[in-house]
Amino acid sequence: MFKVTTFANKEVAVFGLGRSGIAAALALKAGGAIVLAWDDNEATREKAFAAGIDICDLHDKDFDTISALVMSPGVPIYGENKHWCAELADAKEVPIIGDIELFAREINQIEASKRPKIIGITGTNGKSTTTALIAHILAEAGRDVRIGGNIGVGVLGLEAPKLGTYYVLELSSYQLDLTKSLKCDVAILLNISPDHLQRHGTMSRYIAAKRNIFANQTSSDFAIIGVDDEYGEAICTRLMAGGSRNIIPISAGQFVNCGIVAIGNNLWDNQNGRAKQVADLKLARALPGAHNGQNTAAAFAAAKALGLSVEVIVQGIYSFGGLKHRLQEVAVIDDVRFFNDSKATNANATAQALAAFNDVHWIVGGEAKTDGIEPLRPLFGKVKKAYLIGKSATKFAKTFGAEVPFEICKTIKKAVQKSFDEAKQSGLPEVIILSPACASFDQYSDFEARGDDFISQVLALQKQV
Repeated sequence: MFKVTTFANKEVAVFGLGRSGIAAALALKAGGAIVLAWDDNEATREKAFAAGIDICDLHDKDFDTISALVMSPGVPIYGENKHWCAELADAKEVPIIGDIELFAREINQIEASKRPKIIGITGTNGKSTTTALIAHILAEAGRDVRIGGNIGVGVLGLEAPKLGTYYVLELSSYQLDLTKSLKCDVAILLNISPDHLQRHGTMSRYIAAKRNIFANQTSSDFAIIGVDDEYGEAICTRLMAGGSRNIIPISAGQFVNCGIVAIGNNLWDNQNGRAKQVADLKLARALPGAHNGQNTAAAFAAAKALGLSVEVIVQGIYSFGGLKHRLQEVAVIDDVRFFNDSKATNANATAQALAAFNDVHWIVGGEAKTDGIEPLRPLFGKVKKAYLIGKSATKFAKTFGAEVPFEICKTIKKAVQKSFDEAKQSGLPEVIILSPACASFDQYSDFEARGDDFISQVLALQKQV
């Protein structure tokens, strides 16, 4: 675990005592800070107290004596939903930061030549898969790798660096919003589409948070940018005009100058202006679909920027086992393939799953985002039948109308059974995908719990056959 020494002997408030909040409080305490921790949830406070964290009701605290407020990333810090704790901090001009900022400040104290390599990955979709893939490639190449941030272990729960350590960090817009000092040796922006606007307030704020991953980079650093959406393309153009770092554009559908491209089943390296095929993506079985082409292009570019050979990188891509809940192949039963894409909590993520297959039996629904599944209408032709679950079932039924056959199942258990019964009747290879395009909170604590339920239902089905 890290010791955060930059606030030694100073009062630091910590609000939000989930995974990252507890890790931040413990790291600050270990580094000599006076930690004042609070959470609005009593059960969460009790859990933190049991972990050795002193609890202080920040409602009653004079913020004049506080040096910083370390905020849980998901808590609104501006706009009409601004949290009371952020209001108190702003009133006294107390800096509001996050755990990534604490990590960055600690790393920046290390002599430059001895600092670990920092690889940061952000984007609306694909962050977790790309993060895991890069970490896998580096580990297979024998590097000392730590993976965390918005995936797995909170960044301050990771082991402290040694000489030659690589930190591969998934960074959400929430985390980047609370970060000013992070310097990534390799910074990756996969894509941007409207999401989390309730937290950020406006699209421009959301984009600014994502763009923050490139802050503090110098001429020796690398910025890898997906250019398949208008926002990424604009950011890439702007950074290229600035010329202060190495820019590598990536795409999953078009050739780009001096970049890495995944088209069809081939990965191309065009960094020197002469396109060379470097990988057959059919051999990367855990990375199906065009969206994974973009993820693979980003991982290839990052690993190459870090000095790995093409051969070592490609072998790592081929041996990658995939990531749970991200278009994860669960089982094949009677020639029917089941995929768990529970992490697809918005239409953009589900679009990537639907685009990867034809004649899909699609399990969809939950707590709908603003536009529901309307943005997916161009892909309705890919759907053989939809099986509707959760709170959005009736709403989505109206969206489908007569365009897509559907059945309201409400639960994943019923949807799995019904979709399998109908899929196997064709006698041909079929695909069933849970890709909800919705949040999970109407029926589950998080997308992991939803995906785990899907897996358990599929495995139970497998035992019956």
